[in-house]
Amino acid sequence: MAKPDVVTAEQWELARSELLTAEKEATRSLDALAARRRRLPMVRFAGDYTFAAPSGPRTLLDLFEGREQLAVYQFMDNGPGHFCPGCTAFTNNVPSHALVMLGQRGISWATVSNMPLAQIEPYRAVRGWTMPFVSSHGTTFADDCGAGGGFMLSMFLRDGDEVYRTYSTTARGVDRLLFTNNLADLSVFGRQEDWEDSPPGWPQHPTYG
Repeated sequence: MAKPDVVTAEQWELARSELLTAEKEATRSLDALAARRRRLPMVRFAGDYTFAAPSGPRTLLDLFEGREQLAVYQFMDNGPGHFCPGCTAFTNNVPSHALVMLGQRGISWATVSNMPLAQIEPYRAVRGWTMPFVSSHGTTFADDCGAGGGFMLSMFLRDGDEVYRTYSTTARGVDRLLFTNNLADLSVFGRQEDWEDSPPGWPQHPTYG
C-alpha cells in the first residue's frame, strides 16, 4: 500500500506551514459563510403539524421543548424494513451529551421521518438512540421542507407561537456535521472513499461499500 514520502523534520515543518496558510484561509471563508447564514431572511412555517411520538401526538411547536430554536434532521423513508445507511450513520453520530449542550444554548433537536412510528421504534431501540425521534407519516412536513423523499437538516426559530425556518441544507451540507468524516479528513488516507482526490495507491472503496 502506498504511503507518504519520508522527509526530514525541517522539510515536514515547511510543508505543514504551507498547508496551514491554506487552512487558515479556509477557516476565514467558513467564518464569512456563517456570518452570511446569520443574516439570511426567514420564512414563516406552520407550527401545527401533528407528529406521532411514543408519548403521543406532538406538534412542531412541541418539538422546541420550550426553547427558542430547533434543529430537525429528516431521516429518509426507504419503505418497510429498509433503513437508509447514510441516515443511520448520521444518527449514530449524534451523541446524547451533545444534545444536552445544545439545549444549554437554547437549541432543541428532533429527528423526523416519514416512516411510521411502528417502524421507527424497533429500529431506534436496536440502535440505542435516545434523541427525540418522531414520525411525520401522513403529513406534508417533508414536502413543505423541500426534503421530499430525501434527507435534510433544517433550523427553526420560535417567536411565541409563530415558527420560522431560518436555514436548511442537504447532501454535503449535512456531511460536514459528521465527526468521523471530519476527523478522517485530517488523516493521511482520508475517508478512503472512491470519490476523493487521493494520490495513486491510496486505499479507497465505494462510499457505502
